[in-house]
Amino acid sequence: METPSDRHVYPAHWEADVVLRDGGTARIRPITTADAEHLTSFYEQVSDESKYYRFFAPYPRLSAKDVHRFTHHDYVDRVGLAVTVGGEFIATVRYDRINAQGMPATAPADEAEVAFLVQDAHQGRGVASALLEHIAAVARERGIRRFAAEVLPANSKMIKVFRDAGYTQKRSFEDGVVRLEFDIEPTEASLAVQHAREQRAEARSVQRLLAPGSVAVIGVGRAAGGVGRSVLDNLKDAGFTGRLYAVNQAFGDDVTEIDGVPAHRSVHDIDPAETVDLAVVAVPAPDVPEVVAECGERGVQGLVVVSAGYAESGDEGRERQRALVRQARSYGMRIVGPNAFGVVNTSPEVRLNASLAPEMPRPGRIGLFAQSGAIGIALLSRLHRRGGGVTGASGVSTFVSAGNRADVSGNDVLQYWYDDADTDVALMYLESIGNPRKFTRLARRTAAAKPLVVVQGARHSGIAPTGHAVRATRLPYATVSALLRQAGVIRVDTITELVDTGLLLARQPLPEGPRVAILGNSESLGLLTYDVCLSEGLRPKPPLDLTTAASAADFRAALEQALADEKTDAVVVTAIPAVGEGPSEDAELAAALSAAAATGPTKPVLVVHVELGGLAEALSAAASTGPNAPDTPPQRTTPETASEDTQPPAEAELAPRLIPAYPAAERAVRALSQVAKYAQWRRDAAAPGKVPEYDHVDEQGAAELITELLAEEGDPRGADLAPEDARALLSRYGIDVRSTLPAPGPDEAAQAAQELGYPVALKTTAPHLRHRPDLGGVRLDLSSEGELRRAYADLTRRLGKPAELRPVVQSMAPRGVDTVVRAVIDPAAGAVLSFGLAGAASELLGDTAHRLIPATDKDAQAIVRSIKTSPILFGWRGAAPVDTPALEELLQRVSCLVDDHPEVVGVALEPVVVAERGLTVLGASVRLAPPPARDDLGPRTLPAAY
Repeated sequence: METPSDRHVYPAHWEADVVLRDGGTARIRPITTADAEHLTSFYEQVSDESKYYRFFAPYPRLSAKDVHRFTHHDYVDRVGLAVTVGGEFIATVRYDRINAQGMPATAPADEAEVAFLVQDAHQGRGVASALLEHIAAVARERGIRRFAAEVLPANSKMIKVFRDAGYTQKRSFEDGVVRLEFDIEPTEASLAVQHAREQRAEARSVQRLLAPGSVAVIGVGRAAGGVGRSVLDNLKDAGFTGRLYAVNQAFGDDVTEIDGVPAHRSVHDIDPAETVDLAVVAVPAPDVPEVVAECGERGVQGLVVVSAGYAESGDEGRERQRALVRQARSYGMRIVGPNAFGVVNTSPEVRLNASLAPEMPRPGRIGLFAQSGAIGIALLSRLHRRGGGVTGASGVSTFVSAGNRADVSGNDVLQYWYDDADTDVALMYLESIGNPRKFTRLARRTAAAKPLVVVQGARHSGIAPTGHAVRATRLPYATVSALLRQAGVIRVDTITELVDTGLLLARQPLPEGPRVAILGNSESLGLLTYDVCLSEGLRPKPPLDLTTAASAADFRAALEQALADEKTDAVVVTAIPAVGEGPSEDAELAAALSAAAATGPTKPVLVVHVELGGLAEALSAAASTGPNAPDTPPQRTTPETASEDTQPPAEAELAPRLIPAYPAAERAVRALSQVAKYAQWRRDAAAPGKVPEYDHVDEQGAAELITELLAEEGDPRGADLAPEDARALLSRYGIDVRSTLPAPGPDEAAQAAQELGYPVALKTTAPHLRHRPDLGGVRLDLSSEGELRRAYADLTRRLGKPAELRPVVQSMAPRGVDTVVRAVIDPAAGAVLSFGLAGAASELLGDTAHRLIPATDKDAQAIVRSIKTSPILFGWRGAAPVDTPALEELLQRVSCLVDDHPEVVGVALEPVVVAERGLTVLGASVRLAPPPARDDLGPRTLPAAY
């Protein structure tokens, strides 16, 4: 008989695609009553040993009663999830809510018994670990806080799954069974485990795309030309080290090869003994589903879809794109594209050019990601080009042009680059960031190990590029940009700056500070470079003019001297051609500069040249970085590896050092400024701040009040709290808001002032007048009833009736600086803390600083000091400094409130008057909303197909 709980609404939001340990994908979804056949088939393929481990006894088959029990759930007290590949079950997990005696129970019981079963062929792929994350998230959503599991001692794999999850466990042994109990609330350890597994899995999934052992190009024409044939030719010309196959269903029986490459009508026709790791799909969009199905059935691991006609073409194409992703993932495959330019891996072991780039990029240490094919071509060209721009061009390790990035995104490629030994610098051109919250987390970790330079296109249009579906954000571009910089991302504005900065990072060490020496044979060019350094926030020394008569030996001596100066962190060499100079003089100067640079291996050297193509080429030659030369990175000494005993290596031991040469001082100095700021971020990140614990914080009391207030509102969209409720909630976190009393008439105003005590302030709270003292809606320092009544009469005479103005009376606060503190939950960026001075500075000029929540003590110090008007807080023009430590504490208390309670989606404290001692919060508003079903603490998932 079906009970009411059996009719619980199917929780579609529990469905998710995940990446497994080996890089393949699978789908996790709730088990339904329609899954009886799937469950039976799955169980038949499980070994007797695995069945014994699950049921503690021989259990060859499931009875009809078992099948009914395992497919009928109420999705509250009894839940079952399945992992599927190709629509078939490969693993299951279920929990049953139990009471303290271990018997079936309902809420408020908060413990559940959990059990797993994984098909033997899929054990070792991380399936159970992913399932544990998802079933724990489901259980937390249903009010369960603790799991219990009984495991046979011999089932070491399952015991390891629980042990390695990062939860604190209680283990007991009784009657030959190991009983494990653990809380399932996310902990720092469990999140660290989850993120590490996510990184390994997603990196592996990208590696399968970039380092395949075999590639099939589907859609290859017989004649030269066409997209498919071009990709095949590019793969051949690059010298791909694996097997190649040309596939086209139009091939006749007489076509056995295309230009020496085996030809087939379908991937099914390829010798079954040979694996097909990667398929490049270049057929019309309507034919792609059939191709994907064949690839999935054949066991292809990944797809690069260069075919167009998807989300970039309209609603019909967008739906076609969703179906493509769902279909590919159902077979465990990941997709680059659609509408992709392709992928490149220059490693000698791979030599993969599965792209439309007609020439294989030079091997190097730069990883490149571009969402736009056109921009990808431009970036590859600039990195490959010699002379005419930045010279000493470095090569590329890997290149991914993701097109519509329906599946593989910049986040996935960052996961791969993080521990890729062939990539020292990551360059990214992004037109949209699908998951800024995750991108920021990954960028912070990546930037701590290797530089990440990003330029974002379409940033001022306010809309996502065609074909890109992104989460809506309410934050302006400047705010998102600031948050990325805090994560260590080097933000630049143009692809020229992207290349300029990337090349400097690829071949020069990080500077230890902003002090710059300038030397050269042109006084004017030196002064120009000096001015640019100042405008870019560097600390230049007066330029050293060697005069136009300077020889190569003079340049070498001056550069060696500058590098030997302990007060110099970087050197910019400026050079102009002398009359009559030719290639030999250029080569001599280049050799001199390279030799001098070798004496200061820990300090970057840049050259600014004017119409000196010969020197640019000579600098490249002097560093032995011709097209066929190895691209060896420089030995960097960082704050983490340097010591007092560190000595420069002998000149003969130094690897050739490529010196980048720029055609303009602005480009060289801007790149150096970006690199210097990044180096400072690295030093700061080496000693991260802490999130302090404060007294007078009642987290439990705040949670109870929030639950009560949300229940009263009943609006799923959330609501703004009444002033008294906002004050009550903020007080739970030690944030006191000065009381205000309503004054609908002069008599009520006088009564309120009597209660509060003089002096008082009379303020309007009408929305159009709030925080607008320039309109005369605030009267301060009213010290008597007579003054108050006169102010009230004048206020209502000039601005309107009391009912329109909504006057209030508030006791006066000590004089100080008016500031504003805000926190919001942005759907894209997450929880963001903001600070600025109240009034025109923040509202009109946008002088506001931002930090991600939770904010550390260092974040609080930095946010106060990073606004342009911060000198006002620290004693500008002889004024007394205000109590910034109290302000920093307030910022962190707001951060803790929002971090502890995801239902708090908005806080605004305005104004906050910061005095010489202490501060006063005069106004506050708080917005609550039901928390999302899944948040940052949830399990690993791939973005939904869009």
